[in-house]
Amino acid sequence: MERFKAWYHRTFDDWAFRSFIGPAQTNGAVQGCDEGAREQWKRDLENRKRITREQRERKRAERAARR
Repeated sequence: MERFKAWYHRTFDDWAFRSFIGPAQTNGAVQGCDEGAREQWKRDLENRKRITREQRERKRAERAARR
């Protein structure tokens, strides 16, 4: 049950946060909000970067395997 709870929060907390805040804005996106929102924004940004890195690594490995 703990693993499910952890997965649920990792998956849907960020999704809910992104859905409720609306479209991305760059003016005052980090500086003009409270501490909790700022920390969530940073976590979301890092998650997006991590996913992009993983996708790039997976594509590189697929290309290397085909050679």
